[in-house]
Amino acid sequence: MIKIIHPRPSPIAATMYTLRDMNVDVIVMHGPTGCCFRTARLLESDGVRVVTTGMSENDFILGAGEKLVETLTEAYNQFKPKLMGIAGTCASMIIGEDLKDAIATADLPCTVIPVESHGGSGEGDNTVGAIMVLDAAVECGVIEQDEADRQIEMLEKATEIEKTRGMAQGKYIRPNFGDSKEKIAKIVVNALKDNKKVAFVLNVKKETSYLFADIINFDYNKINPDNKPIFVANLDENIGLPRIRQHAVNIKNQLDIGPDFITGGLDEYPITAYKAAEYLKDKDVDLIVVFGVPHAFPVEDFDTESVAVTDGPRLVEPLRELGYSHVVAELDAHSKTLGTDEIVFSDFGGMIRAAIGWLDE
Repeated sequence: MIKIIHPRPSPIAATMYTLRDMNVDVIVMHGPTGCCFRTARLLESDGVRVVTTGMSENDFILGAGEKLVETLTEAYNQFKPKLMGIAGTCASMIIGEDLKDAIATADLPCTVIPVESHGGSGEGDNTVGAIMVLDAAVECGVIEQDEADRQIEMLEKATEIEKTRGMAQGKYIRPNFGDSKEKIAKIVVNALKDNKKVAFVLNVKKETSYLFADIINFDYNKINPDNKPIFVANLDENIGLPRIRQHAVNIKNQLDIGPDFITGGLDEYPITAYKAAEYLKDKDVDLIVVFGVPHAFPVEDFDTESVAVTDGPRLVEPLRELGYSHVVAELDAHSKTLGTDEIVFSDFGGMIRAAIGWLDE
C-alpha cells in the first residue's frame, strides 16, 4: 500500500457524486452531521436533497439503525422521491450498520440504493466509492451489468493514472497555482497568429467540462482566419448515464468551434487522452493544450511545446514532472459547474479572449 500524507478525495464523496449521476432525488448520509459537509452542500446546488442521520457518540457504541429508518421515512414523506441513496460513512460502516435491514424496515414505495462506503474503503481510493454505487445500483435494478462493468473499468484505470501520474503517487505534494494565465494565454494566441499548428485537447470529467470547454470557446478568425486550431474532445453523447450524455450534448451545442475528432465519453477520460494522442501523433503540431485531466495524456511522447490546464493545485508539480512546458491551474471547477447546463467562465479562457483583444492594440 502506498502511503499518501496529503489530503485526497474521499470514497464517501465519490459515492455521493455517483449517486447524483444515477439521478437520485435524495441522499441520506448515515453518519455525523458534519461528514462530507462541503460535498453535501455542493450537491444541493445540483438538485439533489442531502440529509443526515446525525449520529452521535452514543450511536457509535449502541448503533443508529432506528435513526436511519426514521430519516429514510422523514425524507420520503418530505420529498416524495422516486429514487434514493444511502451513503455510508466511517462512523456507521466501522460499527457495522445494516443499511439493507433499515431499507426493509422503512418499507418505502421507492427504490433505495444502499452504499457501504467509508473513508478507508479500498485503501482510501475515492474511485472505490463510485464502484460501490455501481455494484449496488445493479443489484437494485437501476442500471445494467454491462454499463456497470464499463464504468468500473474506467474507474480502475483512473485510479491507476492517479497513482502513476497524478497526486496519489505516495509523496507529499505542495499545492501550486501554476504559471501566469496571462503569460500562457499570450503564448497560445501568438502561436495561432504566427501560423503555428496548435492542438486543443478537451479531456475532462463529467460536469467540469462546462468550465474547461470555455477555454476553446473563442473565435480563431479574430486571430488568424487561415489557421484553424485542431480540437479533440471526449464529448460523445452516446456513452454514459443519461445525465453525463446530456452534458456532452449541451456543450457541443454551445461551442463556437466543433471538435475535429471525438475521443469518447465524459466518463472515459482515463482512455480518451491516449486516443487523442494517437490522433495527433502524425499532425506535426507545434503546441498542444490539454485541459481537464491533462495527466492522463502521454505528453512525454511529443517533442513539442505543451500546456496543461488542471483544476488541482496538487497536480501542478506532477504535470511538470511529466514534461509539460507550462501548467495552469483553474480553481473550484466542481463548485462552479454543479447545477448548470451551460458553459461557465474559466479564468484561462477569459485570459485567451483578453489576449485576442490585445492583438488590436
